[in-house]
Amino acid sequence: MVLSSTRGGAQAPLSRGVTWGGLPVHARRVATVAAAAFLAAGVAGPATASAAEAAPPSSADLVSVIVRELAGTGNGPERAVEAFGGTVGRHLEIINGFTASVPSDRLDALRAAPGISDVTEDAGLELSGKEVEDQAGQTGSLYTIANQVTGAAAMWDAGYTGQGVDVAVIDSGVVPVRGLDDPDKVVYGPDLTLEANGSAKQKDTYGHGTHMSGIIAGRDPEAKGKKKSGDSTSFVGMAPDARIVSVKVADAKGQTDVSQAIAAIDWVVQNRNRNGLNIRVLNMSFGTDGVQDYVLDPLAFAAEQAWHKGVVVVVAVGNEGFGTGKVNNPAYDPYLIAVGSDSANGTATTADDVVSSFSNDGDGTRNPDVIAPGDHVVSLRSSGSQLDKENPQARIGDRLFRGSGTSQAAAVVSGAAALLVQQRPNATPDQIKALLMGTANAIPNATAAQQGSGLIDLAEAVTAPTPNAVQRFTVSTGLGSLELSRGSVHVTVGTRQVRGEVDVRGRSFDARSWAQGLRNSTNWSGMSWSGMSWSGMSWSGMSWSGMSWSGMSWSGMSWSGMSWSGAVWA
Repeated sequence: MVLSSTRGGAQAPLSRGVTWGGLPVHARRVATVAAAAFLAAGVAGPATASAAEAAPPSSADLVSVIVRELAGTGNGPERAVEAFGGTVGRHLEIINGFTASVPSDRLDALRAAPGISDVTEDAGLELSGKEVEDQAGQTGSLYTIANQVTGAAAMWDAGYTGQGVDVAVIDSGVVPVRGLDDPDKVVYGPDLTLEANGSAKQKDTYGHGTHMSGIIAGRDPEAKGKKKSGDSTSFVGMAPDARIVSVKVADAKGQTDVSQAIAAIDWVVQNRNRNGLNIRVLNMSFGTDGVQDYVLDPLAFAAEQAWHKGVVVVVAVGNEGFGTGKVNNPAYDPYLIAVGSDSANGTATTADDVVSSFSNDGDGTRNPDVIAPGDHVVSLRSSGSQLDKENPQARIGDRLFRGSGTSQAAAVVSGAAALLVQQRPNATPDQIKALLMGTANAIPNATAAQQGSGLIDLAEAVTAPTPNAVQRFTVSTGLGSLELSRGSVHVTVGTRQVRGEVDVRGRSFDARSWAQGLRNSTNWSGMSWSGMSWSGMSWSGMSWSGMSWSGMSWSGMSWSGMSWSGAVWA
């Protein structure tokens, strides 16, 4: 699958294979060599004037930033801001820093200035002693999404928080950061990557899975037992009392093959009610650009089998943007819930919302089913992961990370589904889908091909009757081509590119035998899947709470394969 990523607003698919459902990261602005040299001299003292004369003036727009200083640096950081054509605002003693306005093309050079700890673009946060305080002022915070956009707070106030519902997240793993570190908060399924044999086993070395899991079910310890809708000083996800079942398929580069994804779905189906699990929702923030008919496609078949066995499957539509005329595989399977991204336009009200320009549209027949907030969503950060290292501008303090994409939108809907499943434990996936679609609200200036039924509204869904809904589409057989399921991008393992009717380990893929095994829940036996052994594979109901992740070194594997629908991180 292929990782969908934007750079400077332009969509640029990375050669990774499956698309992870979130918007690509905002491009990191690069300072000129002259500006960097100017900065180094500009804070040193006597050379400041001559350096300022040598540095070219900037015509870039000013951006608001928070500058944190190292101890004992005097007014050097303030002089650096002014030397770059910026202005210093108010001092923030509690964080040993100050606000400032700086030309956007000088940010990286400013970050390199002596005496500066970090420079963070101001996301509208009113900084105080806690990183998550004043979430009400952030349109992309989960507090705002739950209280003012999706209506999740109405579910919480009615007593539904996802308790007893397990949400499987097939992604890049989960790190038990604060908000995901309560005992039994995360159950670890198999690690189907080459990292399973080392210290990175089951850990989120890429950073995508932790972000999605936080959106779905994150919850700070101090929020436990509180009226969630009134707490703006703690991090709380959509279904804060749901449990995450993590199945890792992507390594530190975010790379994986379709065969790994279908093995993960197969595991979820076979183990959904085993060993104390109650997997009722499956989040897949990824996809491929394969166009094989869903009736034949193995990836679509695997996802659809989970649906027919009682699991609500939520899939990102992809981040190629308007004009695509198709949602990605497996979102194009009509049984599943295909999710596009809503953009709030920087306000908490939905009156001015639009469908995000990066969100795939449909062809008039198979469109997104619903949309959900996917623009500038704030969730939990996997410190030291690949995304974290590549996108420091997306960090909010030490704990949080901001990203946009259909990945994030899918995670919001997965959390919403968990709330509805707790409220209506006997509802079928068809009924949950019909409930979400039937209570969604169409937004102005968007076509049905872009938004489907519109923006989800749990405040309306909480009191709506359970619809008597049964979908009657042609059922997938899964007997098509694994190669066509991959689409245009292929994984490379070592020097071997994975092509043809073989899985990621190079073994022949027998679609008919595998499909029958998935229906019968016989493909997984111990550590083997369809005769293929995943060395180092294990899973446990224990969370990783109590383990230390600081200072971890992530060694990334060299792969390519699926595309994660996470588009922009900033």
